[in-house]
Amino acid sequence: MAWTKKLLRVNLTAGTVQEEATNMDWAASYLGSRGLATKYIVEEVDPKVDPIAPENKMIFATGPLTGTAAPTSGRWTVVTKGALTGAIACSNSGGFFGAELKMAGWDMVIFEGRSEKPVYLSIENDKAELCDAADLWGKTVWETEDILKERHDSDACVASIGGAGENGVMFAAVVNEKDRAAGRSGVGTVMGSKNLKSVVCRGTLGVQVDNPMKFLQATAAANKILAENAVTGEGLPTYGTQVLMNVINETGALPTRNGSEIQFDGASKIGGEAMHEVRESDGLANLKSNAACFGCPISCQRVSQIDKTHFSMQGGDKERYEGAQGGLEYENAWSLGAATGVSDLEALTFANYLCNEHGLDPITLGTTIGAAMELHKIGAITDADLGGMTLKFDSAEDLIAAVEATCKSEGFGAELGLGSKRLCEKYGHPELSMSVKGQEFPAYDPRGIQGMGLTYATSNRGACHLRSYTVASEVLGIPEKTDPHASEGKAGLVMAFQDATGAVDASGTCIFTTFALTMDDIAPMVDAACEGDWTSERLMEVGERIWNMERKFNIAAGFTGADDKLPERMMKDAAKTGPAEGLTSKLDEMLPEYYSLRGWDTDGVPTSETASRLSV
Repeated sequence: MAWTKKLLRVNLTAGTVQEEATNMDWAASYLGSRGLATKYIVEEVDPKVDPIAPENKMIFATGPLTGTAAPTSGRWTVVTKGALTGAIACSNSGGFFGAELKMAGWDMVIFEGRSEKPVYLSIENDKAELCDAADLWGKTVWETEDILKERHDSDACVASIGGAGENGVMFAAVVNEKDRAAGRSGVGTVMGSKNLKSVVCRGTLGVQVDNPMKFLQATAAANKILAENAVTGEGLPTYGTQVLMNVINETGALPTRNGSEIQFDGASKIGGEAMHEVRESDGLANLKSNAACFGCPISCQRVSQIDKTHFSMQGGDKERYEGAQGGLEYENAWSLGAATGVSDLEALTFANYLCNEHGLDPITLGTTIGAAMELHKIGAITDADLGGMTLKFDSAEDLIAAVEATCKSEGFGAELGLGSKRLCEKYGHPELSMSVKGQEFPAYDPRGIQGMGLTYATSNRGACHLRSYTVASEVLGIPEKTDPHASEGKAGLVMAFQDATGAVDASGTCIFTTFALTMDDIAPMVDAACEGDWTSERLMEVGERIWNMERKFNIAAGFTGADDKLPERMMKDAAKTGPAEGLTSKLDEMLPEYYSLRGWDTDGVPTSETASRLSV
């Protein structure tokens, strides 16, 4: 059970929507969501295809636990060849859309081809059809969701692109419930290239599991562990991921001003604690409440309220953000804040609203703006290039102007929409892009947390913390404490995190559960929900199989071991302050051991023995 055993295939060129059976042989090997959808992409898409060509495909996928009573079962993924990177892309989102799609009776939706005109897909249980989206094209994500809920069902869930996806911004996101997003790698750009504006879904069928009694016992045990854990039961509900801002800054691993520094003197002004502080101006705090995705007992989501008396750079359009959804998460606050030197909490909150409204990945956006600020500082970008815009580190006004211009692809905003790799190459300084495989790395400096350097370098979708969160071990001591400045043992640590994350992603649950749950806690839920015997060892093998499959796709797409590298700054410019002072990344020490443990050759290619063992 757990799988619906059917999927939708939407041919946008022909305008057809057809039901077909889910390949359950593949499901037995790849489980679901990230794993199963990537298997379909690998089998059906030429790895060398242009990501925005009609021949590229895009899949909205759920996992077997999505929409069930398992904790954090609201996760769903968008899988495609990424527009930003040209690598395999799997972008994970929460909220309620994934559960709604699953309860409508679908494991996944495969989009292929390109529509001649804007369309959206309407799903109501087993009824699915393409609809004209001419009146929606040009609308923001928020406007689109309101219109479609009014047009179809107020209880429906909506996933859309905004102007960023329509205009070809290379890091456009797919946004659901107005502030949850499949944010990274340009999956919204691929969606826009297909003239697909939105998917609106209503599902009322529920999800069946194989052994209901065992499933309830397993989920109850998992929920108890999550509630009693200090991170999932206390830290994340209270401060969200923003609990990390001051912790990582004190660790000496907060990339600042485009990675030229490793600590930010304004961190305390934009972290989780600051969001709780009551403002003198209006007697309110930035943080209004927390919130939760479908089935989530953690409730790490932030809901903010902007200080309209303070924030004057909105061009008078302040009422638009009355009751706006969402709030700063750690990565967003870092990328829009520390990466640009901006410590104005209200400016960052507003910039984050803009990302939600127009469908932009704030990690790539903020770090691209930070790179542009450095390019301007050294004279590579001139005032004439900016066309009246100013781009200086530490300026909230410059940040907001840059974000708004990128949202609309206006003026220099069209250049920022390229992402930092293309931008820095265009202006003659590729070394100033803090990215791997074309994707900007997030809020952990590889000089201060060595395992994250190896994580970024080897990540299949480009630099990413959610593929191997060694911060859990190196900083938080979960499941055991390791030295963040040491390279010894990090190859095995990274590989274990990567494989475990692959399995959790494939299940349709949230990786945040692994702050408390081990694979021995997750396996009983999968085993009770799904047909067959699912042990922790089998799940880890699924994760390893997914990782190697993604790697082989990237190799066929043209990536090599030479792409498993970090920006020169991380390798040569030692940290200037903090506990990591004097350190650079020790990637060169870790990478050969990682290849060996993976069963890859010295060029980073899976050996025939490894490929045969995993059947990839």
